[in-house]
Amino acid sequence: MRSVLLILLCLVPGFARAQAEALENPGTVSAVQDRLYRMHHELTLGVGVLPADAFYKGFVGALGYTYHFSDTFAWQVGRGMYSYNVQTGLRRQLERDFDVAPTATAFEDQVQWMVGSDLVWSPLYGKTSILNSSVVHFEAFLLGGGTVVKVHRSDGFRPAINLGVGLRMFSGKTVSFRLDVTNNVVFAGTSRIINVPTVQLGTAFNFGATE
Repeated sequence: MRSVLLILLCLVPGFARAQAEALENPGTVSAVQDRLYRMHHELTLGVGVLPADAFYKGFVGALGYTYHFSDTFAWQVGRGMYSYNVQTGLRRQLERDFDVAPTATAFEDQVQWMVGSDLVWSPLYGKTSILNSSVVHFEAFLLGGGTVVKVHRSDGFRPAINLGVGLRMFSGKTVSFRLDVTNNVVFAGTSRIINVPTVQLGTAFNFGATE
């Protein structure tokens, strides 16, 4: 009995110290909220620009459909883009001052339209306050897939690999706004590759979501 009392007397200060530390430092509590908005069938209408080529700038209209399997994984089943191209001052100067033929290879690489399909991964979802007056829900995503590109040639169908990033801001359950920044790596020949970056703003309409 005496030995039991001695053991208890030794343990009591340790218990008291642990209790005091717990009261002083209660620890942290993590809370992860469910998404307020979920996507299912997404129809996107967008406008954008092809900014990189020195000889022309393309102003594009785009249409796409995306099926969302889950909150983080989706398949952009189809997307199409038509480009209205405007010559830059550099091309006009070359044609005027150096008599460069408009059928030169660099001039023929103008994109007319593109169609393709992508896989979409959305690892980041959150919300933020704007001027402490409203809360905006957003997500960031990565995408990658394949494209068929029509360039300004009679035999101008070319395959391409599409890679990009995007940001979505939710306006409500059925409407959100997307910013897509992508690059199509176009295989223009056996030894020639063309990079076609695109910047696109779109309005997405969401159908069939359960929440």
